[in-house]
Amino acid sequence: MQSSLEKWPNQIGVGTCVLSSRAKQYVNEALNANRLSYGPFSEKFEGMFAAAHGCKFAVFVNSGTSALRIAIAALKEKYGWHDGDEIIIPAITFVSDINVITHNRLTPVFVDVDPNTYTLDPSLIKAKCTERTKAIIPTHLCGLPADMSGIMAVANARGLRVIEDACESAYARYNDQSVGSFGAISCFSTYQAHILATGVGGFVTTNDPDLAVLLRSLANHGRDGIYMQIDDDKNKTDAELKQIVSRRFSFIRPGYSYRATELEAAIGLAQIEDGIDDQIQMRRKNARLLIDTLSSYNQLQLPTWPEFCQHVFMMFPLVLRTSAGIDRDDCMYYLELHNIETRHLLPLINQPFIIDTFGDLSTACPVAHHLNTNAFYIGCHPLITTEEISYIGRVFGEYFKLH
Repeated sequence: MQSSLEKWPNQIGVGTCVLSSRAKQYVNEALNANRLSYGPFSEKFEGMFAAAHGCKFAVFVNSGTSALRIAIAALKEKYGWHDGDEIIIPAITFVSDINVITHNRLTPVFVDVDPNTYTLDPSLIKAKCTERTKAIIPTHLCGLPADMSGIMAVANARGLRVIEDACESAYARYNDQSVGSFGAISCFSTYQAHILATGVGGFVTTNDPDLAVLLRSLANHGRDGIYMQIDDDKNKTDAELKQIVSRRFSFIRPGYSYRATELEAAIGLAQIEDGIDDQIQMRRKNARLLIDTLSSYNQLQLPTWPEFCQHVFMMFPLVLRTSAGIDRDDCMYYLELHNIETRHLLPLINQPFIIDTFGDLSTACPVAHHLNTNAFYIGCHPLITTEEISYIGRVFGEYFKLH
């Protein structure tokens, strides 16, 4: 396929991360303190992140997937769920949602998504609920909040717990309320290229003090909550110290080693203090430029969102209209040839192991099937330049002329 465009010299990636001087300073402070385990950077990072998301408690862990796994384990323990009980999940989401459900010996139930926002369609949840349904996991996709009013209405009517998967959408807001503040527990990722990026990492947040203790225990091998960090035995009375010494190596439930380090916390704290809002505004600015640049191409369905939602654009989703008759993977390949990085839009129900386990769900979830065939995303991060966005538009224009 011949191209008249000169290839862009550097890849226009789907995400990036640049460490500021403050981040490097904080990392060096942690190193100079010889402190890698949970310490002052982790504690402050948790506090600031929780407050920004309307939550009283946050536990910093080593990934968003780990956050999701202990969220489900905590609710299963607290509310006495049984093996085989069901959790509603959207048919478009990252694969970790189904993995953590099955790892907790529960059953995922797939519900189709809205064709415009690509998030869980609340109107379809009730029909998929049974006596064994215990929870809903809505995913705030690509930086856009799910329809939490509709989802919470169903959950409250049926007594279901809500676990928000906000891994892609930290700092997004729905009706001026932060994602992460609706459900019993919410989960975030700080993996490379996310809204807040620490390399590896994630958060689990809650407003329930009992769940907060349980979550921290689960992330620390199931340890007794009396001793969770090496400072917990400092400055205690004799009686308190005696209790701690007798119980600090006590493990009261099955748990996991999901701890992150002071180094990741130092990087994340620096990003917050450097001004995460400025980074989000740059994402929104780039999204608007991309929409303006690509709006003349009728072959593309561009992102839309309700006025009351504040989209943070972790990525920029695109859907090829069926009427265009264009092969999605061929289009992605053309973009990649021109140094524009792409990804499929979080396909789930068409994954080989899900088909092997749950069968063909394409008929039951037609919107997800359409997206699995026609949707993908490109980058929308703060370092993409106006010139690069203009180039992206030219590449799409040339491709559509050739097809």
